[in-house]
Amino acid sequence: MIGKNGNAPDNRGVFHFSQRKIFSQKTGMPANNGATQPMKNKIQISRRGFLKTAAATAGIAAFPTIVPASVFGPNAPSKKLNMGAIGLGGMGNGNLGAFLNIDNVRVVAICDVDQKHAEGARDRVNKQYKDTGCKTYKDFREMLGRGDIDLCSIAVPDHWHALLYVASMKAGCDVYGEKPLARSIKEGRAIVNAQQRYGRVWQTGSWQRSTANFYQACMLVRNGRIGKVARVEVGLPTGRGAGLFTPGEPPAGLDWNFWLGPAPWRPFAKFDNRAPHWSWRWILDFSGGQLTDWCGHHVDIAHWGLGYDRTGPVAIEGKGEYPPDGYYDVPVKYDFTCTYAAGVKINVTDASKNKMGTKWIGEDGRWIYVTRGGLEASDPKILKEEIGAEEIQLIKSPEHHRNFIECVKTRRETITPSEIAYRSISVGLLGEIAMLTGRKIKWDSDKEEILDDPAASALLMRPYREPWKLEV
Repeated sequence: MIGKNGNAPDNRGVFHFSQRKIFSQKTGMPANNGATQPMKNKIQISRRGFLKTAAATAGIAAFPTIVPASVFGPNAPSKKLNMGAIGLGGMGNGNLGAFLNIDNVRVVAICDVDQKHAEGARDRVNKQYKDTGCKTYKDFREMLGRGDIDLCSIAVPDHWHALLYVASMKAGCDVYGEKPLARSIKEGRAIVNAQQRYGRVWQTGSWQRSTANFYQACMLVRNGRIGKVARVEVGLPTGRGAGLFTPGEPPAGLDWNFWLGPAPWRPFAKFDNRAPHWSWRWILDFSGGQLTDWCGHHVDIAHWGLGYDRTGPVAIEGKGEYPPDGYYDVPVKYDFTCTYAAGVKINVTDASKNKMGTKWIGEDGRWIYVTRGGLEASDPKILKEEIGAEEIQLIKSPEHHRNFIECVKTRRETITPSEIAYRSISVGLLGEIAMLTGRKIKWDSDKEEILDDPAASALLMRPYREPWKLEV
């Protein structure tokens, strides 16, 4: 059970993830062909089974007043899927708009620790449906406890991901969750375990897999159009400097202690003289900056093209440039290389070195490069080559949110399930550990352990501020 949120800050025994100067300096197996897989429903009691079992135990013939539409099966007269949305900032509102335009989805609940965000999203939903049926919540546990939520759309700061994702799946919900999957390696594995244990459908917001140019690039690479891949260059955005902050009181309607949640306590401040809803990503206690923000996009595509969706590197080394002081402490620049068991190397840097996007380079020098709105090759003829029906076929998704809803109905695996998202963000998180420690990291991708480095291993999980706990 997830611990109850306390009313007072508690910082006892908490290690700040941003305390990066404590370290001394010391001297693949391909995935399946991309075919959609049925979900493995290891536990399907969840909300639906509980309602049925409770009614039978109590000898009650009638259903409770509030019952999810999906309890009655996919062919029932009511085919609407009830959705709750948690986190209604920029991405949360973007995802909300997408789901409001899908006919068989009905948004019934909005949850945000900022009252202004919650009420604005509620009004948007009620205007769309021309009624007042959507309700607002500050505490996600209260929303999940309604018992009628089939789906959750979640877009919150990274340090909250694991707690909310696991709680929603434990409550019986299928989840559309934003990338990066988690703020730490062990949190990521906990999310994957929860999806498997509770038999939920999961879609990560790594929407580039649902666009034509990224799909085409990966199909060409996977089917050998540039020969055997030797290395991959991944370019992500450059980080931020020290930043400005203004101490003060939280704005009316924002529960700051709840916003911090499991992160170490710190007094409220405006980041860059704004509310914290965007600039939290420049603080290590909440995020890994542009590195972890974008690994779920371009590193994800690198893995897709290589067939490394369900494996990871065996060694990681590199360096990062961190602000020497100031409120922001994520890397401003970064450059690290991951080596995989087959010898392939993925070099991840900020955009001052590698160009934004993903570039696969073959052993003979041929290459394919893809980025948002662009697709290039060493020889333009490569891009015109057809992929035969007998060759590797990747999942083709015309639209990311609709792929999620279709998989909810069929109970099949989405284009970006949690295991794939976990492997994508693991690259960024391992690179972060290598840069924080200043050491080469040896990684067992099967056991998911750092070898021969206890101090680095300690960074595989973030301590939570009391009383929050993560339990699958």
